[in-house]
Amino acid sequence: MLKTSTEIRSIASKVGEEKAIELVAKAGFDAWDFSMLAMVRYDWSTNRCLPCGHALAGSEAFKFARRLKSIASDCGIVCNQSHAPYPTYCKAIADTYEKCIELTAEAGGKICVIHPDNYKSAEENAEMFLRLLPIAKGCGVKIATENMWNWSEEKKRPSFAACSTPESFLEHMKAVDDDYFVACLDIGHAELFGLDTSAVEMIDKLGTHLQALHVHDNNKKGDLHKIPFSDSIDFDSVAKALKRNGYDGYLTLEAVSHMSAFDGENVFLGVKELSDSAKKLAEMIEDA
Repeated sequence: MLKTSTEIRSIASKVGEEKAIELVAKAGFDAWDFSMLAMVRYDWSTNRCLPCGHALAGSEAFKFARRLKSIASDCGIVCNQSHAPYPTYCKAIADTYEKCIELTAEAGGKICVIHPDNYKSAEENAEMFLRLLPIAKGCGVKIATENMWNWSEEKKRPSFAACSTPESFLEHMKAVDDDYFVACLDIGHAELFGLDTSAVEMIDKLGTHLQALHVHDNNKKGDLHKIPFSDSIDFDSVAKALKRNGYDGYLTLEAVSHMSAFDGENVFLGVKELSDSAKKLAEMIEDA
């Protein structure tokens, strides 16, 4: 049966990263996703980075990553992957990506998810990824890029962005063409109305390039990042596609909005619900 993981950012916002890892292990997950978005504080209204006091932004970042790895090890779980900050088109953020890869290795992760620049072609995005590959190989960490989406004010719906279609995603894979550059399929993004694709189509087309997932649910109109099985995505078809294509990576949840309803002593309940949903999907894939 496939192993399960979850991003910890939404949990850490309630209890801190150290406690979040403990709760993830207690809830039954096999691994944790090192969410490094707190490394920068991006102001979307001015498109610039603001001062950030998080441990990941300072000189103690690597010590912090090692501490999280140690806590996870004591709890019997591992870091399977990480997520670098975004948007990639912000130079100050893109300049953190070497550090993100190194921090991923420090925490024990094997894949670092780095967004493409939504507005650039496969060849243009490849320039950045190719610059990062020597660092990734030296750390033993694969770079995974992700299917994105933009917003059309004219049509009031999601619209094309880098990797948002199977054709664009495969163009990105071909432009880099390296075993250390793989695909992370965001299930929710793939199901957004207006992108003219689906998670199943993406899984079938990506084939062996697909080595990581971001799993969450939505109403197909907005990127809601809800817990699986709570909205409109057909996870039965997703499970069959993953089984059909021999996917053997982790099922990593990115159901960020789910934890917003949980505080105090109830935080663990929210994490347990996430774990239960991930295990349900793992069982569906096993039985497909």
